[in-house]
Amino acid sequence: QVQLVESGGGLVQSGGSLRLSCAASGSDFSGYIMGWYRQAPGMQRGLVASISTKGTTAYIGSVKGRFTISRDNAKNTVYLQMNSLEPEDTAVYFCKVWGPDREYWGQGTQVTVSS
Repeated sequence: QVQLVESGGGLVQSGGSLRLSCAASGSDFSGYIMGWYRQAPGMQRGLVASISTKGTTAYIGSVKGRFTISRDNAKNTVYLQMNSLEPEDTAVYFCKVWGPDREYWGQGTQVTVSS
């Protein structure tokens, strides 16, 4: 069975950094787009960043220059390096794979940025 497991979330002060990881198992996703979404309380889930199979990246404007998405196809893992974190970045972060048969989601990891 396919599983996506996020890790690396936590509590950090403004200006701090966190590195999120999403490890996939059960299928090889090296040929598919992967990405990170986030959902703050009372807000809709929205895309943060995505990365193609060859490493082409895309970001929403509010995280450009602060966040970096990367992937290790050999490990079936996608990462999100988050620097200069702000309270507005507080949310549950989810990884996603546009897979061969369907879209797959992780269960999410909480990121809280204090003032």
